[in-house]
Amino acid sequence: MQSVGQKDTGPELAVRRALHRLGYRFRLHAKKLPGRPDIVFPSRHKVVFIHGCFWHGHNCSKGKLPKSRNEYWIPKIEANKARDERTINALREAGWESLVVWQCQVADLDSAVASIRHFLGPPGTAPEAAEKFAE
Repeated sequence: MQSVGQKDTGPELAVRRALHRLGYRFRLHAKKLPGRPDIVFPSRHKVVFIHGCFWHGHNCSKGKLPKSRNEYWIPKIEANKARDERTINALREAGWESLVVWQCQVADLDSAVASIRHFLGPPGTAPEAAEKFAE
């Protein structure tokens, strides 16, 4: 399990490639923001998290807990879910909007990208919020 990466996962790369092809420009893993979001749109004050279903406790077939060592996995996954909630709340308080895209949603990439497009609006220029991010 220690070899599982936190950045540049398959679902994250697929989403990033699709968004870039559509004309969106973004930053990755912004250190200044709570939770270091996977994809950051500074000018829009919006972030996208690409969550692995297992690690973040999604209620789908990929998010099922293992049958062994429940005394370890249940608290771990619950702590991850609590951390995710704290992160999204901290971002909201700082004036950022968040969208979570699940690993299982990326299996239908067109649908996942459509929901992100709806969240972001059309590609192109956005308000001057990028200046606040640079500070």
